[in-house]
Amino acid sequence: MASVFSMIISGELPGRFVWQDDDVVSFLTINPLTEGHVLVVPRQEVDHWESVDDELWAKINGVARIVGKAVRAAYDAPRTGLVIAGLEVPHLHLHVFPASSLDDFDFATAEKDPSAESLDRAQNKIRDELRALGYADNVPA
Repeated sequence: MASVFSMIISGELPGRFVWQDDDVVSFLTINPLTEGHVLVVPRQEVDHWESVDDELWAKINGVARIVGKAVRAAYDAPRTGLVIAGLEVPHLHLHVFPASSLDDFDFATAEKDPSAESLDRAQNKIRDELRALGYADNVPA
């Protein structure tokens, strides 16, 4: 059975994408730790991060770094958080989000029902920064 992330990637479920390439996508999470929280996900279904092949692992991390730069710039954040939790969905994903303190890393405080407006705003801000960084070809329309 396809993971919920595979269903988002295929378009069966809606997603607010900020990055797409042949191997990796990034989209907003519906339970953000902070506004601008995205997930970086391989198209290939891999459950455990330690199982992914080295080439794809490098690609996922490279995209997370690029998206992290855009997130940090979009929110003028002092840091960009990066977390591999791996418990919510059995499909490898990296959490990337603007962070001001360690409190921002607490999944118990994640927003449960963010407004569509806040998600749209985050998507647009991150897409704009990715374009400014020279990655317009990877920013979905």
